[in-house]
Amino acid sequence: MGNYAIIQNGFVIDPEQNSIEQRDIGIIDGKLADSKSVLEQGTNIDFIDAEGAYIAPGFIDLHVHVFKDATTLGIEADLVGIKQGVTTIVDAGSAGYANYQLLKDTVIERSVTEVLAFLNIAKEGLGAGLSELADPTNLMTTEEAKEIFASEPQIVGLKARMSGSVVKEQGIAPLQHARLVADTLHKPIMVHIGNPPPYLDEVFPLLIKGDIVTHAFHGKKHGILNEQGHLIDEAEKALQRGVLLDVGHGTSSFSYQTLRKFKENYRQPFSISTDIYLNNYDNPVGSLMLTMSKLLELGFTLEEVVRAVTIQAAQAIGLTEQGTLQNGTRADLTIFTLHEHPTDLVDSEGAVLIANRVLQPKITVRNGRVVFRQ
Repeated sequence: MGNYAIIQNGFVIDPEQNSIEQRDIGIIDGKLADSKSVLEQGTNIDFIDAEGAYIAPGFIDLHVHVFKDATTLGIEADLVGIKQGVTTIVDAGSAGYANYQLLKDTVIERSVTEVLAFLNIAKEGLGAGLSELADPTNLMTTEEAKEIFASEPQIVGLKARMSGSVVKEQGIAPLQHARLVADTLHKPIMVHIGNPPPYLDEVFPLLIKGDIVTHAFHGKKHGILNEQGHLIDEAEKALQRGVLLDVGHGTSSFSYQTLRKFKENYRQPFSISTDIYLNNYDNPVGSLMLTMSKLLELGFTLEEVVRAVTIQAAQAIGLTEQGTLQNGTRADLTIFTLHEHPTDLVDSEGAVLIANRVLQPKITVRNGRVVFRQ
């Protein structure tokens, strides 16, 4: 006997159609289906009431840190995943070649949330401290990368943190190495940008179509925008090549002022992620939905912020079963409400927005089954 469900009475946000309409969503054996096809099955249908709520493809957070057993910053995957309406999370470089198996054993295989990973170009990831790219002998070799990527489908790309405190005297060299490895694998690099060196005029020319720049809207000096609020030349050329931007909120990497300036001058889409970990969970990040709420208050539409954590995020890492509402794809769904009450939301610079609408998780569906209810 199969498993059948219909989600009723909700407002469906389809990121591929850029539409919001009230309709039913059907599920047959863990896959999305037409609700009429489900009704034809007759009995044993689970009817899920989403009245007053929105239904969207399962939210994807491209940048989290959930490696609890090997790093000091790891947070529980399901706490920031399904319990926050996020069906897929991507650990962004907590693990490297030497300790990925531990991440797989203790987090990926034990979590209800789908956990994927960007593999740190440093062999120990963040397990040996936060200056992981300071010693060139710690870098993963091309041969090691080929081996692990061939056997571990949950690894979706490489991670390289390009901040002065991370690379020390190595400058741009670790990213040059990551470029060689990524080209061999035909996988994207997620590049963290922060305080230089290296400077962005060295970083961006190394990036190609599909690479992801996280912390794109930080408020530090030497960011992607010049003093006039326009993209620096290297960033503009990179976007034209197909390099992607990602929020990566974090403790010190998201500025309302920077994103306001970007929004004034550009309509370039980007993904929304949290860079959530143990110490920024309570403040200033909170959750993916709170991060989305900040952008909603900055003037982005509900359709835009949902698209940024569904189809855009899925396409960035080559996922075909997620981020969509097409029949026959995996039934990962996020059901959420918009709480209309003035709420203080803070960015990484300490600036406060009074948000009038805040997204809140209601029901999370993974593989066609309800795994969380608020």
